[in-house]
Order: sequence, then C-alpha cells, then structure tokens
Amino acid sequence: MDFEQMIALAADMGFAAAAITETKDIVFDPSFRPYCEENLCGKYGVNYACPPDCGTVEEMKQRILAHSHALVLQTIWDISDIGDGKATKAAKGRHNAATIKLTKKLRALGVPGFPVGAGGCSMCNPCAITMGEPCRSPDLQFSCMSAFCIFVKKLADHCGLEYDCGPGLIAFFGLFVFDA
Repeated sequence: MDFEQMIALAADMGFAAAAITETKDIVFDPSFRPYCEENLCGKYGVNYACPPDCGTVEEMKQRILAHSHALVLQTIWDISDIGDGKATKAAKGRHNAATIKLTKKLRALGVPGFPVGAGGCSMCNPCAITMGEPCRSPDLQFSCMSAFCIFVKKLADHCGLEYDCGPGLIAFFGLFVFDA
C-alpha cells in the first residue's frame, strides 16, 4: 500500500485530514511530560499506556524513531467550549476509536504498525493494571501524543494541517507509526 492509498483510506474512514511524515521529522519536547503528571485525564499511574508505566520520555521517543514513517491523522469537532469536558472526552473517544479501526484495517492490508491516540488508551475500563493483571489488548494499546512528548502544533505545521481550526472547532491528532 503506497502513501497516497493510506491517506485516501484515512479520508474514506472519516478523518478530516491525513499526511505522511518521516518519524525523524517529528519534534519531541520533554516539557510536555509534566502535563501527564498533572493527571487531568485521570489516567496517570492507572493505565499501562500512560506515564509512568508506558516508559520514560526517551523510551517513548525511541519507540517512534525505531520506525521510518507515521501517518498523521486529524479529526475536527464542533465544540464551542473547550472547557466542556463531556463533549471533549466524547470527541477524543470517537477519534481514538477511528484510529483503532484504521489500525486494524491497515494491518489487515499488510501494513504493520502501532497507533498513537489523542488521549490515553481506553480499550478497557478500567485498565487491567488497576487489578494487577496484564494488558488485555497489547496489540491495540495506545499512548497519547503527550505521553510520547510529541509537539503536536509543530507536527501539524510540518504536515500542512490546521492546528487551530477557528472558533468553536477543535482538532485532535493521532498517528499510525509504521515502516515503509
């Protein structure tokens, strides 16, 4: 499957935009990790895919850089108030569900890779870590862009994608990381 086919598949599956980048062009900024530690999402320390259990900043960066390319995925949502936690959480959930669906489709088409979400993994609720059990979906588990310390605005700019979509619109981003 070539890059244009991957981008077209993402569009067919409902993403507002998609682009391919080389992983070496992704900007990582360790100063994002403290946002995870603030635990505003409630997943810090209680989710295999979130800090501190997902790995160090350097380990997460190397996990991405061990592969050559990433399909950058964008969804755009009509949410008038970014402070509306219920609407924002629902939109992130739909974004991540679409990312997992696309991941499964790409893998079925012979493109191995892994997803990066717009929020921490929500495959299981609660995460098996809270019961001392192994991850139930290790092949689909996804960490968020912040856990990887990806500078999303710079990534969006690099790929020609809108980061700030205008009043009342919120964009979420994710990745499918793979080797070409």
